[in-house]
Amino acid sequence: MEKFVRIENVGQTFVTSRGTFVALRDVNLTVAQGEFISLIGHSGCGKSTLLNLVAGLTRPTSGVLLCAEREIAGPGPDRAVVFQNHSLLPWLTCFQNVHLAVQRVFGAIETKAQLAQRTHAALELVGLAHAQAKLPGEISGGMKQRVGIARALAIEPKVLLMDEPFGALDALTRAHLQDELQKIVAATRSTTIMVTHDVDEAVLLSDRIVMLTNGPAATIGEVLTVPLARPRDRVALSGDPAYLACRTAVVDFLHRRYGNPTLSHKSTVVASVSEPDETLEIASG
Repeated sequence: MEKFVRIENVGQTFVTSRGTFVALRDVNLTVAQGEFISLIGHSGCGKSTLLNLVAGLTRPTSGVLLCAEREIAGPGPDRAVVFQNHSLLPWLTCFQNVHLAVQRVFGAIETKAQLAQRTHAALELVGLAHAQAKLPGEISGGMKQRVGIARALAIEPKVLLMDEPFGALDALTRAHLQDELQKIVAATRSTTIMVTHDVDEAVLLSDRIVMLTNGPAATIGEVLTVPLARPRDRVALSGDPAYLACRTAVVDFLHRRYGNPTLSHKSTVVASVSEPDETLEIASG
């Protein structure tokens, strides 16, 4: 498979009131076209920082990031971000929220009818055609997240970036949307990079799991290939030896090899329902 996203010798340093803070160092990773990658690690390990860099929302202090052999120099429609907070405009309907992104990207080259059709298709893809006239305040949290995913997919990005997209949802809604995401990614063949704290979510959804060491100066500690055929059924996998082996390997990395002694009794890396991580506050471009 083609190496579609390339992260080469990337480091990220921030200047703070307390001095220089090294968030990431020597990060090297390639992502194939159509591959689903999860980034996992303890809070403060730079998962969201790395996602920010791929999104082009920040520039690396050192190294280079490329998408389709072009340097990532800023936000662009080839990369779309889905946030933990759905970031929908509350005064616009579901249709209007998605259409706003579509118009921004395709407004100069497509007709009004084409823009509307593109918006309808995105909402249909996430199963929300029936709710397109509703305001965000009139739908559930899970439906809001699906609108956020529809908005991202409507601009036909080459890379879908997801920062804890289901972290604030209840366990049943989260499981439903994980299953829906599998279907959407299979249908769109999207290259996907997702930040998560949830081990089971990472194993269920990913082709590879990228495990980061603890910060500061975090880097990639290990990359695990998930050898499970698709489509994946969570119930069937619950006793699958390969699934259990992957899950054990990730838990071992996080808790035994890189267990964080400063964590409180409520761990930020869990097996099913995770604590929310910091979310990006900048909209994708």
